[in-house]
Amino acid sequence: MDNEIDVPSFFVCPISLEIMKDPVTVSTGITYDRESIETWLFSKKNTTCPVTKQPLMDYTDLTPNHTLRRLIQAWCTMNASHGIERIPTPKPPVNRTQITKLLKDASHSPLVCLRRLKSIASGSETNKRCMEAAGAVEFLASIVMNNNSNSNDSSNGADPSDGSGFELKTTASDEALSLLHTLDLTEQGLKTLLGFRNGDFIESLTRVMQKGFFESRAYAVFLLKSMSEVADPVQLLHLRQEIFVELVQVLRDQISTKTSKDILQTLIQFSPWGRNRVKAVEAGAVPVLIELLLDCKDRKPCEMMLVLLEILCQCAEGRAELLSHGAGLAIVSKKILRVSTLANDRAVRILLSVSKFSATPHVVQEMLKLGVAAKLCLVLQVDSGNKAKEKAREILKLHARAWKNTPCIPNNLLSSYPAYA
Repeated sequence: MDNEIDVPSFFVCPISLEIMKDPVTVSTGITYDRESIETWLFSKKNTTCPVTKQPLMDYTDLTPNHTLRRLIQAWCTMNASHGIERIPTPKPPVNRTQITKLLKDASHSPLVCLRRLKSIASGSETNKRCMEAAGAVEFLASIVMNNNSNSNDSSNGADPSDGSGFELKTTASDEALSLLHTLDLTEQGLKTLLGFRNGDFIESLTRVMQKGFFESRAYAVFLLKSMSEVADPVQLLHLRQEIFVELVQVLRDQISTKTSKDILQTLIQFSPWGRNRVKAVEAGAVPVLIELLLDCKDRKPCEMMLVLLEILCQCAEGRAELLSHGAGLAIVSKKILRVSTLANDRAVRILLSVSKFSATPHVVQEMLKLGVAAKLCLVLQVDSGNKAKEKAREILKLHARAWKNTPCIPNNLLSSYPAYA
């Protein structure tokens, strides 16, 4: 745009400071460009007016300002000689009545309805929130549950392309899961899924992770992760063992980096409670984490795996799994001073749990042979984080008697605790 052209100030969006293409007015009376205010409200999850800072009574109600839009279009036409293109008339967003009618007519052709809903959702954030308010969440959850309930009993490993009808059912479920993910549900929408049909929707996601196609397994994980972030503790306490089994299996399969990251976050969210830690351990989480850590080079995944492993090692079953794995203690020790301060802290915490509660003479000597004692001494000497230093010192104190002849143990540490010398 020619910088010499004076743009009327009321044509400019207060957020983006660009000429508005689709001006809409919020409940405080301020007009914004639709894309900018939707980003403010939905992507950044604000509920106040950016200009007045007042709470918006209904932040999903964006009223088109047709008068201002026509003025902007007329101004663009008048300045066409300066290279300014006329702003096209925006397509109006759908309303709740239209979505409700579409959902009611879905029984005649579910797949057509799902594809139409997907197209609507791609139009704008307002469309997504309108769909959620009109009952699309319950509709999509029903499709996922009904299709997976039927396919669970009737597919028997059938080829999806064998003409048995399994392909149609699975495709409907896939489309519904994809759309639930695309909607980027609000907290209320996620809570609707959690409580849908007495919580049976989670069981359906478990079946999807077990038998679904690649994309569907990923979408199931993404939804579970989002749901776990808004769930009540009571809901998380009563999770079935099967969900841990399938999450660990998808983690083992490494279907995508994002999926693996979301599984780790979900298991961390599930595991503050002892019974869930045991369920995760019994599902095989510890050996899978160890194997993944052996090849992991990236900081964030390493940190997340060590965080989860440290939580699981807070129970006896988790520590037993770590010690029974040939590379368990070795990989935990190896990650110290090689990843980050957070990783140092979590790895040393794991070793401290072992030292406090599972340190048989054999384990203590194995730690020495694997160089754990030497690594802990190094932690004391370099910039490894204060928390890691404190815990490393505590471990060395605990095993000072067994390790007293080890050259790496500082003399001042032994002299501070003469009982162990």
